[in-house]
Amino acid sequence: MNTVPDFILPLAGGLLIGTSALLMLLVLGRITGISGIYAALFGKEPGGAWRWAFVAGLLAGPLLYHWLSASPAPLPSDAPAVLTVLAGLLVGFGTRYAGGCTSGHGVCGIGRLSPRSMAATAAFIGAGMLTVFLVRLLTSG
Repeated sequence: MNTVPDFILPLAGGLLIGTSALLMLLVLGRITGISGIYAALFGKEPGGAWRWAFVAGLLAGPLLYHWLSASPAPLPSDAPAVLTVLAGLLVGFGTRYAGGCTSGHGVCGIGRLSPRSMAATAAFIGAGMLTVFLVRLLTSG
């Protein structure tokens, strides 16, 4: 029997994400925008061992979780591989078009009260809601 309330793990995860973004800003003076970090790794002026360490941590986290919990990471999906690749390409296009990703705008930008990030985050959420609505409308019945 699990005695931990359902909201505790997501709350703890959110606190960890917010704390790590704050520490990144305070210690390195950098914003924790995943797409920007990734793009800089392969850009004209790649640099920063911290970027490689950051990406290694992004990859190691789910692997460590999988190893400790013995559950699939990521969870299996019934979606066709071509749809998954297309979705990933659209996300990549969107992050470049929006000048950053949800982590950069949503976590860091809103925390800094950036109007641009607030608008971008509202657009992300709105597009997500519209997508869910359309997918459910088209796949029901």
